[in-house]
Parts: sequence; structure tokens; C-alpha cells
Amino acid sequence: MCGIVGYVGKEQAAPILLDGLSKLEYRGYDSAGMAVYDGEKIVIRKATGRLKVLSELTHDGTTMPGHIGIGHTRWATHGEPSDVNAHPHFNSDQTIAVVHNGIIENYMKLRKILEERGYHFCSDTDTEVVAHLLDYYYKKYDKNPLTAVTKVIHRVEGSYALGIIFADQPDTVYSVRKDSPLIVGVGNGGNLIASDVPAVLKYTRDVYFIENEEIARLTENNIEFFNVDGDPIEKETKHIDWDINAAEKGGYEHFMLKEIYEQPKAVRDTISPRIKDGQIVIEELGMSDDEIRAIKKIHIVACGSAYHTGVTNKYVFEGLARIPVEVDLASEFRYRNPILEGGALVIIISQSGETADSLAALRLAKERGVQTLGIVNVVGSSIAREADKVMYTWAGPEIAVATTKAYSCQLVAQYLLALKFAQVRGQITDSQLAEYLHEIEMLPNQIEILLGNKERIQKFANRYVAAKDVFFIGRGIDYAISMEGSLKLKEISYIHSEAYAAGELKHGTISLIEDGTLVAAVVTQEELYKKTISNIVEVKTRGAYVLAVTNDDNLEIEKAADSVIYIPKTNAYFTNSLAIIPLQIFSYYVSVGKGLDVDKPRNLAKSVTVE
Repeated sequence: MCGIVGYVGKEQAAPILLDGLSKLEYRGYDSAGMAVYDGEKIVIRKATGRLKVLSELTHDGTTMPGHIGIGHTRWATHGEPSDVNAHPHFNSDQTIAVVHNGIIENYMKLRKILEERGYHFCSDTDTEVVAHLLDYYYKKYDKNPLTAVTKVIHRVEGSYALGIIFADQPDTVYSVRKDSPLIVGVGNGGNLIASDVPAVLKYTRDVYFIENEEIARLTENNIEFFNVDGDPIEKETKHIDWDINAAEKGGYEHFMLKEIYEQPKAVRDTISPRIKDGQIVIEELGMSDDEIRAIKKIHIVACGSAYHTGVTNKYVFEGLARIPVEVDLASEFRYRNPILEGGALVIIISQSGETADSLAALRLAKERGVQTLGIVNVVGSSIAREADKVMYTWAGPEIAVATTKAYSCQLVAQYLLALKFAQVRGQITDSQLAEYLHEIEMLPNQIEILLGNKERIQKFANRYVAAKDVFFIGRGIDYAISMEGSLKLKEISYIHSEAYAAGELKHGTISLIEDGTLVAAVVTQEELYKKTISNIVEVKTRGAYVLAVTNDDNLEIEKAADSVIYIPKTNAYFTNSLAIIPLQIFSYYVSVGKGLDVDKPRNLAKSVTVE
């Protein structure tokens, strides 16, 4: 969601803040702003629109001199996108500036109390409450910033990551978090705060991950941490090994295209360390064979594309390991009062490891005494730290809002996990395991083959730039693939798109098909070829144009579909890893053809850190 950065050090702050904010654009935003102390006062500049508007307003930050500051990209929740609602926000004296990621749930109650005490509000945001509340406690407690921050923590309810500067504390940045991500970067001649690692990679690889209700106090040469009561605490740094170039476009027109092409390497990086001497070794997992055998049921909980990987792997876990699996949207999981019994394992899947609904689901499972496993990409993220067990995907930084390589890595991580469980539980033989692992190890090369044939898909995409409705159909795992293919198209092209289980067409959906409607049919499950081809014929007789994605041995499809994309043959459980590639490419080129902002689609954020 919103992105925050802060800097204090030897260098001019504004250019560093702008650079950091540019690395957080993937979080989604509608306005941006900065606050810099110029030696006499705090100066704020903010503007609605993309970051380039703020950059032009400040001449790349050169018109905002000063060595300490905070910056923000806003994703509107309270108050429409506007200059006045953009962050940072001031107190009335303009001596305290605040940036905020999250939602203050009791802000209306606090606002009323503050107004009764004479405070005047300029914006419609919940964040301005924090600025005035800081002002109140700062003046009440002898201008002690740390005390003011701790008092605010005790009063506000909801989620927040805050960056704060005080005019009469011109060498110090304060920050605090609860349920919204925040890191502190240990720089050379200066220190930083940020919502996520890419914002600081240019300046440091050593970071602190801030826990809930921890306060950080940064100066040029020192970083201190305190708990909610203001008592000092000790923390350890984590070293980030990500290649800084992974957070840059590297000559590609868009991050999404770059990340599509990074999938062979990302999938290989996720697979390779886990297969040793013909065995699956997931070192960080830390689950004993007895723990694996004791699992009676798996709950996979996730949001968006991560949820779709769970839908696919329900088939994989049940088919290979013979463990019953339920798949839940994280936003629904805790509100349905799920039945979590002994022997259950709750798997939480999240690229960022900070997804608010997924994190809440994890905490519910832990409250119920159920074992939890996080599958995440970001080392040290909240889900990685709070889950009982963790398995990392090694996708590297993913900047485009529409996930591609993180999705592919989540898929193969779960394949390996399912095979590990199947082997330990005696559901597959050693020879079967060897065959499955061979198929998985082939996937990166097969993805490369598909990426080398993008021109035909690009031409096809150009024909459907003006489409109003697109339908994706499939059965079994193919239905799960269709769900992700549909999401990719709708989120970056704004074309209405839906995925349906092909067998459900007769139960209402087929009434939506008319002349010229594009139907993308995924047909990779050999035992379901005939049934899905029958569904293709059904929609064709009603005027649909059918694009089929199928295995390269399915020659019967040519008679039914209007256009066919063939993928290399692999084990039926793993076909999602290949079939999704042409659907990603199709969605990308439809969006490009429409002249849209591929990497930053409207109204969307990469990491949804509020409910």
C-alpha cells in the first residue's frame, strides 16, 4: 500500500527520498510528498499524481536542501486523492511532520477529542490525527519525542508504520510500526527507514526488521530501538543478498516483462537448493518426519495469485501425499470461524510476507494452537518471523504489481513440499520420486522454450486490445490455471475477465457467450481432454472464438479450437508452471497495446498491508 522512506545523514535528503520512493512505486499510490528540515524549519512539498510530478515540483529534490527528511507515496483510504490529503502531514505549528502507512481505526474518536482541545484539521485523512496527537503529547511531556511517540502508540488503534521528524530535533528521525511493514537501513554516513528492502538497496545491504510496537530512533551515526514503554531493546541486523540489478528494469520496457523473462532463473533458484542427491532437502523448514506423518489436514490460506497457487496445489497435495486440503481466501478465513483441529497444518502463502489478511489468518491459527508454515519470498518478513515453520521462494525482488515470477516460485515450492510429504508418508516410491523430480528440474528449460516463442502470442494479443469480455475455462488444475490467467488479464488491461470451471458452463455462464467473445480454454489434463473439448465445442456453437493452451501431444484440439498454443509435455501435476506463461505474455501485450501503465495498474498495490 502506501510507501514511506526516511533519511538522516551527510547527504542531501530529498534526492535520496525521491530515489527510495521510486523503488516503492510498485506498492501503488495516487500522490507523493516529502518533508525536509532545511536548517530553520520543516519544508513540505507534495502533489497528486505520479512521483515524477513531485520530482518536477522540487527539481529532483534540489530545491529542498537539508540532511534529514521523510517521504511518502499515498494509496488513498481516508480522503480522496488530493494535494491536501497527500502526506506528509503537519501539526498546527508546522514543527512536526508525519508519514503513515496503514489505517488508524479510531481516528474519528481521536479527531473529535483533539478538535475539542482546539486543534484544527486541514485534511480528511486519518493520519493528520497522529500529527496533532504527537503535538499534544510532545508539549505535555516537556518536548520529549520518545515519550510523545509512546503515548501515541497507546492511544491509536489499527495498523501503522510511521516516520516522524521534529523541527527542534533536527538530527533525528523517529519511526514505529504495528502491523504495517517497516525496516531500518544501516548506511555509511547516514541511516534510513523504508517500507520495503528495495528502497534502501542502493545505500545498504544491512537492515533491521522492526517488530510490532517497536520504536526506532535514527541519527547520522546511531540507531536505537525501544519498546512500547520506551525501554531500550537490542536488535540484530539482517544482511540482504538480493542483486541490486534485480530491482532495476535492465533494458526492459516494463518490470513485468523483465520478471516474466526472469522466471526460468527464479524457478531454478527455488528448486536447485532443495534437490540434493535425488532427495528433497528443505533446510529452513525444520519439520521432522514424525511431524510430517502426524499431519491430518492442510489448510492453504492466501490472497490473489498466491491463493491460485494454493488451488493448484490442493490437487498436488491430495494426489501425491493423500492429505485432505482446504484452500481459503485469507480475507474470508478468519471470519468464517474455521474448524482447526489437532493434526492440522495451516500454510500461509505471501510474496511480501506482509499481506494483512494473510498475517491475520496466521495469527488466528496460532491462537488456536495449530502448527503454521509460511511460504514467502521476503526473508525476515512478518509472516516468515511469526510462522512456526518457513519455506522461502527465491524469486528476488518483484516490482510489477501483477505477479509473475513470485507466482511461479510459489508453485514449485509447493510441488517440492507435497513430494516431501508424500515420500515421508510412504505414498510414493523412490523411483516415482526420481521421476517427479526430473520433471520439476526440466521446468526452467521448458519455460525458456515458451518465452522464445512470444511473437505469435503478441500478434494474437493485438487482436483483442478492444475486447470487452474474456472468459477462461478449464477443469481440475486447468481451472486453477484459468483463474490466474483471468486475474492477470483483468488487473493490467481493465478488460472484464472471468474464469469458470468448464463443467459449470451449462449452469448459467454459457448465456454470456455471444458472437466474437474470446474464450481461453486451458486443456493440459490428459484424462479430461475429451470433456474440455466438448465444452469448447459448446461455446464455439454460440459464436465464441476459442484460444486453447494445451500439451504438444494433444492434436485433437486442432479440430475444436480456433487458435492453439502448445506447451511442452510435463507431469500433469506440474502443468500450471508452463501453461501460465503464454497467458502472462498475452495479458502483458494486451495491456501494452492499450497504452496502459503495465507495472502500476490503477487502484492496485503490490503489497496489501491493510484490510
